Amino acid sequence: MTVGTGAGIETADMVLNIGPQHPSTHGVLRLKLTLDGERVVACEPIVGYMHRGAEKLFEVRDYRQIIMLANRHDWLSAFANELGVVLAVERLMGIEVPERAVWLRTALAELNRVLNHLMFLGSYPLEIGAITPMFYAFRERETLQAVMEEATGGRMHYMFNRVGGIKEEVPAGWTRRAREAIALVRKRLPDLDRVIRQNDIFLARTVGVGVLTAAQAAAYGASGPVARASGLDFDLRRDEPYLAYDQLTVPVVTKTAGDCHSRFEVLLDQAYVSLDLASECLDRVDRISGPVNVRLPKVVKAPEGHTYAWTENPLGINGYYLVSRGEKTPWRLKLRTASYANVQALATLIPGCLVPDLIAILGSMFFVVGDIDK
Repeated sequence: MTVGTGAGIETADMVLNIGPQHPSTHGVLRLKLTLDGERVVACEPIVGYMHRGAEKLFEVRDYRQIIMLANRHDWLSAFANELGVVLAVERLMGIEVPERAVWLRTALAELNRVLNHLMFLGSYPLEIGAITPMFYAFRERETLQAVMEEATGGRMHYMFNRVGGIKEEVPAGWTRRAREAIALVRKRLPDLDRVIRQNDIFLARTVGVGVLTAAQAAAYGASGPVARASGLDFDLRRDEPYLAYDQLTVPVVTKTAGDCHSRFEVLLDQAYVSLDLASECLDRVDRISGPVNVRLPKVVKAPEGHTYAWTENPLGINGYYLVSRGEKTPWRLKLRTASYANVQALATLIPGCLVPDLIAILGSMFFVVGDIDK
């Protein structure tokens, strides 16, 4: 298509591909852009390059094996992914999980949330030219990774949830070491906060850029930090509690501007909230004794029926629709993932912006491509 410039010169729109492999796409994602000079006229997100067929693989693996598959779709939220699957299976089987396991799950879920947020708090500024926050973010990540690894044996793919509880009791003295790690991260997190939140260059690149209104966020089914930065005050931990969240006061961080900076701020402020929640959960764990799982038969079969479990994952709402025909494998297990809904909004957010702002907008949507392609 040619466009008249008003000066008697005609220019042609250019089609440009960002990706599939690009430093700011957090995985194999392709954006097909139509450009008029430096301005984006249209954006088409194209997904599917990583598709691993997880939802079909669920149908030929038993209820213990599917935890491993679910663990990996958002590799930064592995513990939360496991959790959604086991909650769905437990609900269908009518299993009551021991109280100590419930509180340990809640504590670990919040630690996993902080780890997820720290990755984006470091990588997002890096994508728009600031390298220093990455070093601060990874310093804090390693502190928390150490206690997660001690408890679960894994650094990324924890495989600690089981149908009926968790894999095993945490090591002696672990809750004390975890609290010390949380206190250290809480003390040092302001270092990251100070270096980036009010940085003049960062503000110039993010304030007023990529505005997603509350109505648009709701229309696309956006959730998590992306939706709350646009003013959607919704968090399952408070509004439809699971695990031990009904016994906790969960402050929900919201902003109203809906721009890139608001999304970053929500993520940063939520990290402080999750540290406090994890610490509170660990205090409760120390006051509770007893088992951390229930004894299951050698072959686990869910009764015939269907259920839907949803959780407030670090990047937003994840839903797990489980259908059973009474066999040892699910008849169907459908995932509703946060990243898939959030990334759809790019088609609305990006047109009209300049190419340099495109990367700032893309990074601020906080998605993991494995969570899109599943």
